[in-house]
Amino acid sequence: MDTNQPATSASSTPAPAARGLFGTKIPSSVSFAVGVLLFFMPFLDIKCNNMSLQKISGIELATGFHIKSPGGNNSLMGNFENSTGNKAESKGDKKDPNMFALAALVLGIGGFVVSLLNHRAGGFGGMLTGALSAAAMIGLMMDIKSDIKKELLGGKDGVTIAVEFTPWFYIAIIAFLAAAFFCYKRIQSTKN
Repeated sequence: MDTNQPATSASSTPAPAARGLFGTKIPSSVSFAVGVLLFFMPFLDIKCNNMSLQKISGIELATGFHIKSPGGNNSLMGNFENSTGNKAESKGDKKDPNMFALAALVLGIGGFVVSLLNHRAGGFGGMLTGALSAAAMIGLMMDIKSDIKKELLGGKDGVTIAVEFTPWFYIAIIAFLAAAFFCYKRIQSTKN
């Protein structure tokens, strides 16, 4: 018997290539989780004459929220509003859910779930949902800016109201784009 031959046929198959960290589901699923969790942080800051009146989180944008009136009933502004009969502004206006924010949140959650799947479905599905989530967030920004232009054409009586996006909003966009990139790298590692 020849002792130079391998004893098993398993040693003749090549070992699987090392995928590295980008070949796993960890970076993409963590990026999606961060993007979704950032919806609990304030995305918008409503300011009046450079003084913050209200901060609105991403969840509130996706589900609807009440705009708080400045001053309430005990201030001069509150008394003026009550005396003019404008009760909707004194109690706070109810804003409907923003469809872009809701779509970004749902796509982010879907991307997280899909990124936990096998390589092929998790890679392509995660890349698609990550890109669409980021696009929905950018659509949200453009929608809010257009609404502001419609509602607030110049300040009245020296009052300037502005709505600013917080850094948390931009970090959420970056997290969704990073998740799409990590899913792309995951696809690339399976091709090698």
